[in-house]
Amino acid sequence: MTTELSSVRELRTDDVSDGIDVVAGERAVADLMRALRLPHDDPTLAKTPGRVARAYAELLSPRDVGLTTFPNDEGYDELVVARDIPFTSLCEHHLLPFTGTAAVGYLPGHRILGLSKLARVVELFARRVQVQERMTTQIASWLDQHLHPRGVGVVLQAEHSCLTVRGVRARGSSTVTSALLGSVRNDARTRAEFLSIAQPRPAGS
Repeated sequence: MTTELSSVRELRTDDVSDGIDVVAGERAVADLMRALRLPHDDPTLAKTPGRVARAYAELLSPRDVGLTTFPNDEGYDELVVARDIPFTSLCEHHLLPFTGTAAVGYLPGHRILGLSKLARVVELFARRVQVQERMTTQIASWLDQHLHPRGVGVVLQAEHSCLTVRGVRARGSSTVTSALLGSVRNDARTRAEFLSIAQPRPAGS
């Protein structure tokens, strides 16, 4: 028997980075700059440690939001997809950003989700040190666990700085990952429909 959600439930953020010590971060950035032989007495760099610490704090701090759901009174039984959701996360191997877009969809069961919350769930898992593969499955698993839909689909496409600005320097390359659950995975028609809808919108369109 499917357990229905209450009309509002708070997102679980207990495992998300918070309580960041920006002052300690600023000291650490200053030490790093000295190790890199950057001129710490250059007035143009004097405020850089604080700026860097605050930037990382922002990138690692998702907003607390309520999960608003509504009864599926009309019995809607087709895909609900939000695509081209922008996100930025930090690669856990180099602390360099990866940036891209997400397509998130589900087949409703007894409840439907407020559309803005699909973007908020993406943000919830993006604002931590991450790998794209894990982030993709986390978004899908979270929606499956909390919304109890008949199926879930998530596709992320991102450009990784650790791949484009260092190492092989493969500029213009992108990485695509997907996670499909329930009917979106098992039903061939639904799977094909979701993957077709999830294609990023062409630039400039």
